[in-house]
Amino acid sequence: MTRFVQTGPALRDPYTSDWQLQGWLDRLLGPDGHAAAKARLAAVSADVLGPLRAAHHDAETHPPTLTRFDPWGARIDRVDTAAGWQTLRASAARHAVVALPYTSDARTTWGAGTRVVQHALLHLWGPESATFSCPVAMADGAAALLTAADPTSPWLARLTSTDPDVAVTSGQWMTESQGGSDIARSTTTARHVDGRWVLTGDKWFCSAIDSAMAIALARPEGAGPGSRNLAPFLVPRYAPGSDLPADGLQVLRLKDKLGTRAVPTGEVRLDDVTAIPVGDPAVPGLARMMTLVVVTRLHNAAAAAGGMRRGLEYALSHATNRQVAGGPLAGNPLHRATLGGLAVDAAGAYALAAHAFSLLGTATSDPAGATAGASAASAASAAEELRLVAPLAKLLTGRLAVASASEYLEAFGGAGYVEDTGIPRLLRDAQVLPIWEGTTNVLSVDVLRALTAGDGARPLLHRAEVAADAAAPRLAGVTDTVIAATRRLATDVETAAADPRSARVVAGARELALRLGNTLTAALLLEHAAWAAERGDDRPGLLASLWTLRRLGGADVSADLHTHFDQLI
Repeated sequence: MTRFVQTGPALRDPYTSDWQLQGWLDRLLGPDGHAAAKARLAAVSADVLGPLRAAHHDAETHPPTLTRFDPWGARIDRVDTAAGWQTLRASAARHAVVALPYTSDARTTWGAGTRVVQHALLHLWGPESATFSCPVAMADGAAALLTAADPTSPWLARLTSTDPDVAVTSGQWMTESQGGSDIARSTTTARHVDGRWVLTGDKWFCSAIDSAMAIALARPEGAGPGSRNLAPFLVPRYAPGSDLPADGLQVLRLKDKLGTRAVPTGEVRLDDVTAIPVGDPAVPGLARMMTLVVVTRLHNAAAAAGGMRRGLEYALSHATNRQVAGGPLAGNPLHRATLGGLAVDAAGAYALAAHAFSLLGTATSDPAGATAGASAASAASAAEELRLVAPLAKLLTGRLAVASASEYLEAFGGAGYVEDTGIPRLLRDAQVLPIWEGTTNVLSVDVLRALTAGDGARPLLHRAEVAADAAAPRLAGVTDTVIAATRRLATDVETAAADPRSARVVAGARELALRLGNTLTAALLLEHAAWAAERGDDRPGLLASLWTLRRLGGADVSADLHTHFDQLI
């Protein structure tokens, strides 16, 4: 008998097939800026379709190992990773996924838009990176921190190198077993001894433990209690000129995690390990550390949006190939509505992540040295807005990514539950996104803090009102939905900001944060839709309408998702 073999999902060119990505780049960079980025983006896309997929598979199927002792009993704590992991490490450097915002040529070409180009690179490269996007995120965060607090550090040049033989990544050692996200309970101490600083303590969740350095939080000797008095320190991971751990540093074990299995994540013990203060350790350092955390949260959002788009691509390919009830699965109205809804969610996640990276670029641009740089006033305004947008982007995209990944597995039926198809990894890896860099609840409390600082939610609410006005001539029902949702939100934001520590407000912080994120996303999609409509493209308007009616209005848009399926994808 002839055995049926289902064709596996194929991947289209992730750059040229993504009309939404190209439209956003045209708008945020201008046609000339996008044209200047095309060669970079095409090169990444070609690598994704070629060697990076094989490297990704190799790294996933050969997880890291820890060897604590050599054959004669000497402690070596050697972490071995797959050849594919090293290939991904080299590709990250070559494609400048960390370095781009720090290179003078890129800043001259794109100015504040350099972060927009970086986000596009991450969107294409990250989903096929075996989560090497994690050390990339931490390296970018460390580079941002050093740029702000210690720009002459030789480590900065290595973090931002495009030479694979020179470039390094960074870890981020913040959490401890007794506190987790409550870093105020950190017990790691920093002492100044014989002209150098040394750290002592245990760090519980240290991802990319094979990195050449890490940024660790510690409490300087004599500093007061609480999280604000912690200070960041740069810890060289290895002894000078050696592959052995730095003196006093032990890797206690590697974590056996649900997902991100290629990433070597360990527990670390520090016993008078030499460290370099980042900034003045006598000055409370949590605010400095937040420079790093904001960047890594944005990378988390980029990973979520990129993974959602890539999972959608695989599900679309399978739906085209799979025959059900005498025809392709892609022709089934219910399946079309399901995948159409996932396309709308992926579009919303991308819009939110892209906006956050655009704000970061404006907030950190150098108006004196960039031809397209922002003014000092716009930089300050962007930084103020980013205080709220960063946690919103991270928390909403993280939750969307998990829900979408679950649907992608379901779209494959039983094959989606079989490990060697590679499909289950989508869900296993997505589940970390609402956890890394702050859980949904932690971020929701951060949102409450942001509502009481500076302009609070005013820029977000104003953006929604302006977007609704712009949509009015074409999308009357959508406009009404946005206006009604924004008015309710404004009232609830005012209540929360008036007493952010009340039990009632804290209990509702998650719901409020999600509503803020959904409303901001609707505004961003409507802004883009207005721009696209002027150029004769109605597809972004369709995405914006469906997101708004479903997420803000609670409408059942299933029939529209089916009817307009081909336009959505």
